[in-house]
Amino acid sequence: TDDADSDVVDQHDAGGLSAEAIEAAVVNLRGDIAQVPSAVSAVKINGERAYRRVRAGEDVVLPARPVRVSSFTIDGSQRHGSVVDLNVHIECSTGTYVRALARDLGRALGVGGHLTRLRRTRVGCYDTHQAATLQELAELPPQSLPVIGLDRAAVDNFASYVLAAGDVAAVRNGRVLCAELTPDRTDQPVALLTPSGEFLALYEQQGALAKAVAVFAPD
Repeated sequence: TDDADSDVVDQHDAGGLSAEAIEAAVVNLRGDIAQVPSAVSAVKINGERAYRRVRAGEDVVLPARPVRVSSFTIDGSQRHGSVVDLNVHIECSTGTYVRALARDLGRALGVGGHLTRLRRTRVGCYDTHQAATLQELAELPPQSLPVIGLDRAAVDNFASYVLAAGDVAAVRNGRVLCAELTPDRTDQPVALLTPSGEFLALYEQQGALAKAVAVFAPD
């Protein structure tokens, strides 16, 4: 499971690990890497979640897939006898398993490794500074709950492109556009807006054409 909740299958003494050895192992987990997801995960195998197969007694080995670890820094460590507990900060792409990073770091050091705690502090452009606890939300009158509108969310999270008035109807119906949405031809979806700023759809560039990924325009 790559966490502390399953049966212990092996033990090693990590007390002799130096900070330099740990940092050297972390270096190899930064950047664009091929990662094998944790077997107990939501990854699908022939339409079935991997964790269901594991719980049914199947020996699951998932193929490696590309992920990006933009930042992997060690903020501190605590030593408890044979155990080294690291505090780390990671910035990574969607689809990265932090449990697997802990597993692979421990494996590289020859001692094994797993998570003891995980806290997500940012998703896209939203971080914990913009968050509220469930208790704080429960104490607010329903009509005053802070909600980020779809138009704002689209502009915050994607590059945007303002349509000519004549293209609005076509986009509402998900038609292909002959347009260059971004100068750098990014492979990320682009938010298409009406001249008045209404968010209509996410499109992606495919050569000289722009094709719909998802249309959000109301009927």
